[in-house]
Amino acid sequence: MKPVNICRLLGCMILLPMVLKAQTKTINVLIGTYTNTGKSKGIYVYSFDPSSGSLTYKNEVASSDPSFLALSADKKYLYAVNELNTGEGAISTFKYHPTDGKLVLLNTQLTHGDSPCHVIVDQKDNHVVVSNYSGGSLTVFGVQPDGSLTEKVQLIKHEGSGPNKSRQEKPHVHSATLSPDGRFLLVQDLGTDRINVYGYDALNKNAPLSTEAKVAKASPGSGPRHITFAKDGRYVYLVQEMKAAVTVYAYSDGQLTAIQEISMLPPSYKGDVGAADIHISPDGKFLYASNRGEANDMAIYAINKKDGKLSYVGNQSVEGKGPRNFAISPDGKHLLVANQYTDDVIVFARDEQTGRLKNTGNRIEIGAPVCVLFDE
Repeated sequence: MKPVNICRLLGCMILLPMVLKAQTKTINVLIGTYTNTGKSKGIYVYSFDPSSGSLTYKNEVASSDPSFLALSADKKYLYAVNELNTGEGAISTFKYHPTDGKLVLLNTQLTHGDSPCHVIVDQKDNHVVVSNYSGGSLTVFGVQPDGSLTEKVQLIKHEGSGPNKSRQEKPHVHSATLSPDGRFLLVQDLGTDRINVYGYDALNKNAPLSTEAKVAKASPGSGPRHITFAKDGRYVYLVQEMKAAVTVYAYSDGQLTAIQEISMLPPSYKGDVGAADIHISPDGKFLYASNRGEANDMAIYAINKKDGKLSYVGNQSVEGKGPRNFAISPDGKHLLVANQYTDDVIVFARDEQTGRLKNTGNRIEIGAPVCVLFDE
């Protein structure tokens, strides 16, 4: 029998963890900010290490109030709304270089609506859709071969109001989300307490959205803000900004039927609210929704995959103020929160069995962060 070289064997055992650590793949995180505070310059790119939960600065680009970001389906271009309160907002297109995080401005188009606050790209990179909050409208742009945007191809203005005269005096389009099959666009209107569902034809270059919309109503005075689809596409979850609650809808072929409404707050809570963002974990087991106001926490729910309904798990402090937006890492192990008013992004570890969150101690200081986007 040939003698075993113990030293060589032990050396390999010692080196193996080092090799594995060196091979850990990092992910880029893109962060949009409000620049009107004077604390930030625009869009920032950081490298995220999934093994440690740490963030490392890579690059940045100047842009005016890039409050929401979306990557093209092929990950080559970044679209950022410029949430200007000047009567006319804008959207900027950047060429994205993931290796060094460099962003190069390609072009900027007016959105023909005030305070654009949300942007999406369809699954085939045919169109980009912008939600104009103060404008109460939806703007659709075509995408050029080089990723830049055409002038608007369609503008849809909402009508109506809600019972809260100080917040719902007119339509306030807050977000738009495509159905998983790409056939419908669901548009959340805080001002009218409605979700408008438009037919969507990605191949129609001039008018991809139907002129008539199916309407699903939310609770009066609730302020619909963002939605997310269940992993199987059968349920839609709506976060209500003004009520700090989540509504669950059964979904089929563009039709929404409300089946549950659940509070984001403990029964004893009496302070101001301002619910913001909503996401489901990659495994489809848990739902998270952020709440600003005086709560400054994350509401956590378990999802019943049979009927789509939610059961309350708990609330986790975001360790800051103003959690306007958050993102869950592609592997589901971390959750990053952008705290607008404390100028930081906090990294939480996510327990995949219980859904609960724990502060990792990893954070970065960045002026008025309002959007966090993984590039995977």
